[in-house]
Amino acid sequence: MPFLLLALIVAAVVSLDQLSKSWVAAWLPEGHWWSPWSGEAAEIFRITHTTNSGAAFGLFPNQGSLFILIAIVVVIAIVIYYRHLPAEDWLIRISLGLQLGGAIGNLTDRLRFGYVVDFIDISFWPIFNLADASITIGVLLIIYQLWRMERAKARRGHTRVDEEVHS
Repeated sequence: MPFLLLALIVAAVVSLDQLSKSWVAAWLPEGHWWSPWSGEAAEIFRITHTTNSGAAFGLFPNQGSLFILIAIVVVIAIVIYYRHLPAEDWLIRISLGLQLGGAIGNLTDRLRFGYVVDFIDISFWPIFNLADASITIGVLLIIYQLWRMERAKARRGHTRVDEEVHS
């Protein structure tokens, strides 16, 4: 049962990622863009079909083989780590599912095409895809959970100090 949540999240992320990339590749020639809005709104957000042989957000181009290896190591590491998580660490479980789904989504592209299809174009950020977004959200959730744990630990420490001072 502990892997059910992981499997559901990964299946959802990979499915949405691959469907969205297929749709963009089928309906929008590479290098072209489309936006449901006009004017300034179209300049801020649009769908732009591009490919990326590097890491997320276009970093380290033309390193496809390296990123295939890294993705495989990440997938294995997440699955191993996930097995050892306590059941109550649901936020960490969700974040790892998002990261694993994103890693598998981009790995699928790299293995099939040698590159990743990117299409989410927000004017002030490099073009990315749903797998990249899923990985990023997963990392942010882990950072948030670590922050919460540190706050709880600090509160427990203050409580102990207060008890010692007042006894």
